[in-house]
Formats: sequence, structure tokens, C-alpha cells
Amino acid sequence: MAPRGIAAPGQPAGGLNPVGWQNLLTKVPMTSSTIEAIFARQQDARWRVAATSADQRKAKLKGLLEALMAHRAEAQAALAADFRKAPEEVDLTELYPVISELKDALRHLSRWMRPRRVPTPIGLLGALGTIVHEPRGVVLIIAPWNYPIYLTLGPLVSALAAGNCAVIKPSEFTPHTNAFLRKLLSGLFPEEEVALVEGEAETAQALLALPFDHIFFTGSPTVGKVVMKAAAEHLSSVTLELGGKSPVLVDADADLENAARKIAWGKCVNAGQTCVAPDYVLVHVRVHDALVEALKRALVDFYGAEADTRRLSPDLARIINPRHHARLLGLLQDSRGLVVFGGENDPATNYLGPTLLTEVDPASPIMQEEIFGPLLPILKVPDMDAAVAFVNARPKPLALYVFSGDRRNAESLIARTTAGGGCINDTLLHFAHTGLPTGGVNTSGFGKAHGRHGFETFSNARGILRQRSRYSAIQLMYPPYTGFARRLIDLTLKHF
Repeated sequence: MAPRGIAAPGQPAGGLNPVGWQNLLTKVPMTSSTIEAIFARQQDARWRVAATSADQRKAKLKGLLEALMAHRAEAQAALAADFRKAPEEVDLTELYPVISELKDALRHLSRWMRPRRVPTPIGLLGALGTIVHEPRGVVLIIAPWNYPIYLTLGPLVSALAAGNCAVIKPSEFTPHTNAFLRKLLSGLFPEEEVALVEGEAETAQALLALPFDHIFFTGSPTVGKVVMKAAAEHLSSVTLELGGKSPVLVDADADLENAARKIAWGKCVNAGQTCVAPDYVLVHVRVHDALVEALKRALVDFYGAEADTRRLSPDLARIINPRHHARLLGLLQDSRGLVVFGGENDPATNYLGPTLLTEVDPASPIMQEEIFGPLLPILKVPDMDAAVAFVNARPKPLALYVFSGDRRNAESLIARTTAGGGCINDTLLHFAHTGLPTGGVNTSGFGKAHGRHGFETFSNARGILRQRSRYSAIQLMYPPYTGFARRLIDLTLKHF
């Protein structure tokens, strides 16, 4: 009998009915003309959708929430088929973040949509200023393969809350999850409001040729540049959630057991295929060896003491496909480092075990590329000043994590570095906090998501000045510019 969560030979992972999955996986190919027709229908519907009330938008969000909860087992099965991902990890890292976004929007959407008064400068006395958040219109969401439910539906929640129509392009690497999403969304929304478009690079190119009002892309910096160039042809606004090498800084006074468990978990969730996963560790030389031993203990606790038990662990996901598995093996072989834990792999199942490396050459490929797998280089630094210099000499990361027993030291490290987000004495969890903006900076992306920040991303903040009387002070300074008008202008410049 296969271990829990691992399919026996010849059987689909997660206990899925093979006939049912074949039916779900059958889809009509999307031609350019089909994509253009969907876009045209959404353009026709955009003003109707934009005019929806808070209650109408909440009804859509509530329907999505109820459907996700009702089809939880199907989501777990789909991700087991694509990743051999444990159902508990699906709940924690795919469903919970979306459900949290939905609940947050349901609680606060009425307030987000309400026009917001702003103070009026004294020079415009008598006028009333308000900010109105209006929908952008028809938006494109290009989602990655690593969290195919969360990183598809999370942006969709914000787009729907803001009153947009949306076209979604998921990754072709997760066909089972795409089938689940297609079934879920087609049962909730008409295609002129939400459409799922599947395909490979040609499909993405056909979509990017269209004049979307906003494009939300999650993926690599390389593809992000392609998206941005395509958006520039139509002056479409963009949000880019990219990657990068997210460092962990461990000071000498950190609680090492606590730090090790959190780093190990953050690194190995989804087998390290997480955009904000710890990419490498910079640890104070005095506690380097102790941290390495604590990391070993944490990984044994999580996934087993022996290579075989880790390989069969139901709690460790697999690498998405053979190409990415081979890429990770190449990084491991070229790291010029010492493997002090793990290193085992099985190309037949795309398995790569949690691996700790020390004595890594900073110039090696593993320290230049985003790893996106369960390989963790650990580098000694003489002090945290050296760690800060190391981080700041490289492209700005998507996340940065600090472990320290001194609050002021931790805050100093945050203040002297730049990253899209991060945590003090934890990893990953800032990404699940709906009150915090998430996104990158420069090479790790730009634009923010989640909660109100996501609502604002998919909205145009429109400033409206309402003149409440027939006359205003500015009229006294209309041409012709008499001596009186010039004196008023001088007074305005000096005092107002």
C-alpha cells in the first residue's frame, strides 16, 4: 500500500477517479479569434459590471467562498495529482489564503467602495474633494504554476471586489488544477465576467496583444519584462509579482531552535517552489554550526530521519516537472559547496530531498539564480554589517527575513536593507496577512496585492472636486491679470 498522499503505481495521486479526471482534462483549444471574442464580450459587459453595488459584488465573493469550501476535497485531489502535495498543505497554503482574502473583502468592501473625503486646501475654500475608486475595466491575470489556486484566485478576489471583468491565464504546467478551476469558475460566473483561458506561450502572446485595462502577472523577472513590453504597446497598467533571492539573516543572539524550524518550514513548503521562500541564509559565524545542526533536527522532525523515509514522506511535495528537477540538480552539482544534509533525488518521481549546503561559493550559480526548490545554502558572516552589505550588493529581493533576539537590532537590519516584504523571527507569513501589502521592488516586481491594497490595485483612484457655490476665489485671479489679480496671486503664493 502506498503511503498517505502518494499514489500506488498505476493509480492517480490523491485517489481521483481516472475517468472523471479525463473528462475534466478535456478542453477546447483556444484560438486567437476565440480569445478576441471573449475579450470583446467582456468589454461589452464592463460598464454593467462596474455599476454593481457592494452587495452585488459581495454576493459574487460569497458564492466563490462557498464553492471553495464545498469543493475542498477536489482541490486537494487536483494538487495531489500535479504536485503530490499533502492535503493539509493544500488547505494551509492554497485554500486558506484565498478564503482569508474573501472574508476580508466581505467584511470591508462597503467601506472600500465608499467615496473618501479629503481635506480641502485653504486656497480652494468652498470646494469639496473626494476620492472615488472606480473599476479599471477588463483585466488580465496571468498566474504561475507554483500555487495555482492561491495565485489565481487571490488576484481574482481583488478584481471582483473592485468591479472588474477578468480573463485568467493559468500555467499549462498544472493541468489537473486548471481543470478544477475551470469547473469551479464556470459554475459561478458567466464568461463575459470571468473567463479561464488555457494554453501555452502562443495563448499568452495572443492575450498580451489585447488592450487590457490592467495586467496582473506573477512569475519570473524574465517573463515579467515581456509582459511589461507588451503592456507598453497599449499603455496598460501592470502589477508584476516577480521573484528573486530572498535572504535570511540570523544574528548571534537568535533563538536557534525556533529559527531553524521556521526556516526549514519556509524553505520546504511546496518543496521550496515558493516565490518568498528563504533562498539562502547569512548566519553569524559564532552560531553557524549550531544553526546547521538545528536545521538538520527540524528537517528530520518534519520529513524523516532516513533518505528513504523522506522520499516517501506524504508531507513533502514534488518538483513540478522533469525540466525543473534537472535544473535544480544542475544548481546542486555546480554549487561548489558541501552537502551536510539531504541531496537525495529520484528523477522518476521528480523528488528532491531537503538539502543543506555550507561552504558555498558566492559566485556559483546557486547564489546567482533564484533556487525555487528545497536547496538551502548557508553562508557564514563575521557580523550583521557584513550580512547587510552582502544583501545590498545584489538585486532587491521579494522578501527578507531577520532572526534576532534584540528588537532594535532586528529593526535596524530591516531599515538598512530593501525588500518587497518580510518577517522578523518568522518566514512566509507576511504573505498571508491580508492587512499587509505584498509585492516586490524593482527587479522583484512592483505594485501591491492583498486586502485593501489589492482592491486599490484593480481600481482607478479618481479625484473629484465638487464646487459647492457659484463663485470661487480662483475666479478673482482669472485674466486679464490686473494689478489686483497680481496682488492676489502674490498673497496666494506667500500664504496659501
